[in-house]
Amino acid sequence: MTKQMTEKIWFTICGLFAAMTIGALLLLLYWIVSNGAHVLSWTFITDTPRKNMTEGGIWPAIVGTFYVASLTILISVPVGIGAAIYLNEYAKQGPVVQIIRMSIRNLAGVPSIVYGLFGLAIFASMLKLGTGLITAAITLAIMVLPWVITSTEEALKAVPTSFREGGLALGATKWQTIRQLVLPSAIPGMATGSILGLARAAGETAPIILTGAAYFLPVLPASIQDNFMALPYHLYILATQHAQSSVVRPIAYGTALVLILMVVLLNLSAILLRNHFRKKNELL
Repeated sequence: MTKQMTEKIWFTICGLFAAMTIGALLLLLYWIVSNGAHVLSWTFITDTPRKNMTEGGIWPAIVGTFYVASLTILISVPVGIGAAIYLNEYAKQGPVVQIIRMSIRNLAGVPSIVYGLFGLAIFASMLKLGTGLITAAITLAIMVLPWVITSTEEALKAVPTSFREGGLALGATKWQTIRQLVLPSAIPGMATGSILGLARAAGETAPIILTGAAYFLPVLPASIQDNFMALPYHLYILATQHAQSSVVRPIAYGTALVLILMVVLLNLSAILLRNHFRKKNELL
């Protein structure tokens, strides 16, 4: 078999796999959009659920998802970026740091229900925070930390060493060099990783079931220790646990569509943010 023929076969196989992936994604989107689009309305988005969630809208679930996602990013991004800066810029590279990096990356593969049990045992019970917004946000923040740390480290590694050497040669301290030369160049990668991690957190169900999400709560949380409704948990209940599953199925499809739109918006904002900082760096 000639090299050209071998290359053509592998190109065809890879193309088929790509087409299968895109086809499955498009089929899923079509299925959800075709079943959920007719439910979407201003009332559905801004109203509270009524009559055991068989009528009304999903406003408390949208607000609860926004609150817990915002708290998650407020907690996870500073901690994750700080840890990545220390590991990449200050820590002495060696076996210990390699083991820490490997452990962080392995944490990304831990099932989300394990994080939920951890949050329930440590934050809700041991630290007496109870179940609510803050407990769920801390638990989700720990879950997305491996994403934030890994993406920030990769972004820092992509910054040329000459930036650091130039800053130190001009008399700047190491922190001044990192803050004024390294971090601005790494912001596009850092922002992308952080928002993608947040998008994953916004769609998670298992951790918030155990740490603060409520089954039916037609009022908005008034403090960070209150229970809250969330779109993923709301969808889970409607799809699997509701006594009138056939009645609430259209609401479930509409909730799924709203959740997907929120995740798409987060991913789109990550792309726009990355492009903005990339163009800004190119102009410097």
